[in-house]
Amino acid sequence: MSEKPVALVTGANKGIGYEIAAGLGALGWAVGVGARDDVRREEAVAKLRAAGVDAFGVPLDVTADDAAPNSAKAAAELVERERGRLDSLVNNAGITGGSPQEPTLIDPDTIRTVVETNVIGVLRVTNAFLPLLRRSASPRIVNVSSSVGSLTYQSSTQADNKVGPIAAAYSPSKSFLNAITLQYARELAGTNVLINSCCPGHVATDLNGFRGHRTPEQGAAAAIRLATLADGGPTGRFFDDEGEVPW
Repeated sequence: MSEKPVALVTGANKGIGYEIAAGLGALGWAVGVGARDDVRREEAVAKLRAAGVDAFGVPLDVTADDAAPNSAKAAAELVERERGRLDSLVNNAGITGGSPQEPTLIDPDTIRTVVETNVIGVLRVTNAFLPLLRRSASPRIVNVSSSVGSLTYQSSTQADNKVGPIAAAYSPSKSFLNAITLQYARELAGTNVLINSCCPGHVATDLNGFRGHRTPEQGAAAAIRLATLADGGPTGRFFDDEGEVPW
């Protein structure tokens, strides 16, 4: 059993996920770098270790079924063998689905693909790791969402800077993810598991062609804060750096 608190960050080989791993590592956490690409995952682990982080690689494709060697089930078994428990799970892996995404033009298969990663993938990973999280004294789950999933912002004429372009796959997938977060919070009420959504803001990553105005390090801050919440902290809520985001 690890003496350090242990986190797993999905999609941690680059961008916001990497910076979440680096930030938790700087706080003294052992961090599992979850990623499906073997080369990029090991490069990220090596870079984190060179910076003094107790990092270890976790082969993980959030869309893989249980029989696959890089499934969520296999990843949970690896973390159990190596660390014995999990204290924080950060579900960061996600895709946009590309273009076009106007509802009159989008291919329905694009929506299926995005939901498979951004929502069902989170469900797979969370359920696989809940037994390990329950071994922790202070288990935390963070779902990296986006303000574009806020129905309040989407329906407001005053929130154009929060909703981005029309995106019939990506934006609804984040609304769906927020709804799943709330259902977990309801089911886990009365336990010590705290689960929340967070928005990293408009971060410059390859996910958006590096068009964002925030750095990945800035984007990681909200997730790091929620992953390290003190006991008695909020659960079933949605946050960004400025505070609570409306559903």
